[in-house]
Amino acid sequence: MKKLVLPLSLMVPALVFSQVKKKKDTVKTSTIEEVVFQKKVTGKTNDITAVKISAKDAQNVASISGGIEGILKTLPSVNSNTELSSQYMVRGGNYDENLIYINDIEIYRPFLIRNSQQEGLSIINPDMVSTVNFSAGGFEPRYGDKMSSALNIYYREPQKFEVSGEASLIGGRLTTGFGAGKDSDGNKKFTALFSGRYRNTNLVLNTLKEDTDFNPKYMDFQTYLNYHFSSKFSMSFIGYYSKNDYEMIPRTREIDFGTLNQPLKLNVYYGGREDDKYKNMMGTYSINYKPSDKWRFTLDAFAYQNREREYYSIASAYILQTFDPITGEPVTSYDTGGQIEHARNDLFVRTYGTQFRTRFSPNVNTDIEVGFKYEKENLKDLTNEWKLVDSAGYSTPIPTLLDPRNPPDLDLYYNIAGKNHIQPTRFSAYAQYSQKFLWGSNKVFVNAGARVAHWSFNNETIFSPRAQFAIKPDWDTDMLFRLSGGIYYQAPFYKEIKDLDGNFNSNIKSQRSIQAILANDYEFQMYDRPFKLTTELYYKKMDDLIPYFMDNVRIRYSGKNNASGYAYGIDTRLFGEFVPGIDSWLSASYARAYENIDGRGDIPRPTDQRLRFAMFYQDYMPRFPKMRVNLTLVYAMGLPTGSPIVLDENRNIDYLAGYSYQKTLPSYKRVDLGLSYAFIDPKEKSKAYGFWENFDELTLGVQVFNAFNIRNTVANQWITDANTNLMYPVPVRLTGRFFNVKLEFKIK
Repeated sequence: MKKLVLPLSLMVPALVFSQVKKKKDTVKTSTIEEVVFQKKVTGKTNDITAVKISAKDAQNVASISGGIEGILKTLPSVNSNTELSSQYMVRGGNYDENLIYINDIEIYRPFLIRNSQQEGLSIINPDMVSTVNFSAGGFEPRYGDKMSSALNIYYREPQKFEVSGEASLIGGRLTTGFGAGKDSDGNKKFTALFSGRYRNTNLVLNTLKEDTDFNPKYMDFQTYLNYHFSSKFSMSFIGYYSKNDYEMIPRTREIDFGTLNQPLKLNVYYGGREDDKYKNMMGTYSINYKPSDKWRFTLDAFAYQNREREYYSIASAYILQTFDPITGEPVTSYDTGGQIEHARNDLFVRTYGTQFRTRFSPNVNTDIEVGFKYEKENLKDLTNEWKLVDSAGYSTPIPTLLDPRNPPDLDLYYNIAGKNHIQPTRFSAYAQYSQKFLWGSNKVFVNAGARVAHWSFNNETIFSPRAQFAIKPDWDTDMLFRLSGGIYYQAPFYKEIKDLDGNFNSNIKSQRSIQAILANDYEFQMYDRPFKLTTELYYKKMDDLIPYFMDNVRIRYSGKNNASGYAYGIDTRLFGEFVPGIDSWLSASYARAYENIDGRGDIPRPTDQRLRFAMFYQDYMPRFPKMRVNLTLVYAMGLPTGSPIVLDENRNIDYLAGYSYQKTLPSYKRVDLGLSYAFIDPKEKSKAYGFWENFDELTLGVQVFNAFNIRNTVANQWITDANTNLMYPVPVRLTGRFFNVKLEFKIK
């Protein structure tokens, strides 16, 4: 069976000259009942910016962080510089600028995560997913107020009894579901889906080459229940509970870095421990009423609760020295010192409310949607975090010694303390109109509307108009042109309102982004297989920005709207059957993001992505079709987040330090490989005998994480030479190569 091998440099010429013209119809009609742009799927959306991701592909991808987010990171618009985190950045935005929905209900991530090792399982369970819609910007008004992206997940309803599971060296899952009874249309009257997961990444973290005892334990349980009284009336419930415990006892660490001319070695000796706990709970109850094909009403009641505890006290002593590259013997000692990091941070978040949505479809080509949402929020935040740095016997920064007989007090490098409790309310509403029609012989789609929101904490009201336009010309070449954009706000929440002193700022405003996206979809045939090339150009003009700096995956905001910025770029993705019957894709992008703080001039934002290339590839052996392989490859230029934390004249963290220090992390390069053999394939289940007849599917696989053992860097730790005041960036490395064995099964 012939495979397709296409070098990236030949992608565009090949696409131009490999087009197959469509045959023209001999008879044309002047009227049409329905204008169809795409197939109808579960979780209907009118958003032309949405990319649909296969739930099966998300389950197959070899990824430490998780299925859905793992496969999203292969899209051209999505960036991440750590494999341990399920968080991602989109088109110059940060981790906090992305909307996530499950069945149209917005969900939240933990807030106090400092490094990617602390992250547990993503709330999205790939085994429960039916449909995945992802928009990288320019999304429709029914989605909330974030500046970067919207991810909407729809869970599935099982139609018969099923049991499936997975067991691997880093965890496992067990999912069961069933459908019972029949309504008047012959569909299942009651469906239930339950799933539990457990993960412990201790073995993966041991590849960090540190003498550290890790014990990260993550578990969660989810359920999705549906009861259909009739084809017109139904109720559903989603329940979620997760518990993440992260324990870490560091002992020693040895790092070689520097250059060939100046090789450096850092030896660190630790004392103390870190003990963090995260508990999340969510419940959603929905009522759906569809009196006719024209009307649909949905009423949701939801509640979310998050309790987080971040406790650590870690002392460290270090020696920074250069060494002979041949003998490995120490030559010169640059610095000795130590530091103490301490935190007792507690956070309690509870939100509950209701939303009502209605859709009126006077015909198959027209939709009118209106929605209202009310939320009550309860945030309790207790922060006590400080750091003491000692270099060659002096605390850093070194106080001015006015009188040698009266030495100054010992000063902390920084101290953040706050006690906050607020109970604001949030109201939002939206309306949008969608229409498909013919313009001559061209197919046209329009989606326009607006949303409004008000938050009582800062007494701010925001108005966000948005529009989308698409045209499919009546050409021999199968092309679709899209234009979308509008005004998108980043409604502030816990992180944005907290300043560098640890207090909540009620004067904070929403950040604003004015977006424009121009896109083209080109579908063609090559080697008698379907392909699609998508190209998108975008520009964002941003104001009222809140400056921030990133340390690993933690984002700390300044608490002030004193910056503006802009971002632009181009994304391209080639999607199709590189191997017959299996989807794969190549992604490439170029993006820049700048900000201007207090009018000092443009500097790259901490999420300035620049050049990025990614690939998701699936294959099988023609002679052994049960042997399958999937590969994910990512190359991304380093982010400018490696600068040190600097104090200003008032001994507060200086978020303007980016103008004095610009340090870019090394490029992120990674290849993950998944190999599997299907002992029992659903397509050939009749060949199973005896005990194996009970199985609908049985697969054994090997996953190779970081196949080339590339030591990527997620952040820098800065060490100061007390003699020269030079600061040395010590890389914080990510995981090395790890082999994982995975067994998957499904019982019919």
